[in-house]
Amino acid sequence: QLQAFGGGLVQPGGSLRLSCAASGFKLDYYAIGWFRQAPGKEREGVSCISSMSRDSKTYYREAVKGRFTISRDNTKNMVYLQMNSLKPEDTAVYYCATDRYNVGCTWDGDDFGPWGQGTLVTVSS
Repeated sequence: QLQAFGGGLVQPGGSLRLSCAASGFKLDYYAIGWFRQAPGKEREGVSCISSMSRDSKTYYREAVKGRFTISRDNTKNMVYLQMNSLKPEDTAVYYCATDRYNVGCTWDGDDFGPWGQGTLVTVSS
């Protein structure tokens, strides 16, 4: 299980960096997905970085392209989601999770897990 942290309250146009940490296993063996769930909405994929063996390719939901950046720091066993130019519609609980079945990055939350507690991002003035 991964732990996401770094959320908070930010004004529209602001930035946050979310972090995803693991203990007991190496993240670079897995694709790591960032998902979010807004109140009353389904969970949706936001970004994904493939495993090191798949060259750590990055993928972004259309709504966040050009604003969000996913990255790895293998020395710290961490994955990050840098979020810039935040909008109110980015408000959600954000989760990170590993690729369960080693199929690489998909937008299907059922391909990822287990899910941790998530971190709340609120974009509001």
